[in-house]
Amino acid sequence: MSLEELRKALKEKTITFGTEKTLKLLRNGKVKKVFVSSNCSAPVKDTVKHYAKMNNVEVVQLELPNDEIGLACKKHFSISVFCY
Repeated sequence: MSLEELRKALKEKTITFGTEKTLKLLRNGKVKKVFVSSNCSAPVKDTVKHYAKMNNVEVVQLELPNDEIGLACKKHFSISVFCY
């Protein structure tokens, strides 16, 4: 996913940021798609993929590092995992 596609998703969808919130929504089956940064830690990525597989949710591996995703989303922090 490119930076332009990320910006388009931000405009069109209600995005939830953060690993803990994403995992909670995944467990409850309220997620359609999960995005993971290129430098997300392996344990977090594995946990997200596990819950996504259980709920048949697509996981998209982004080409951007977490600090660039934070800037693209106009946040003052880095973002490793987010979903809608």
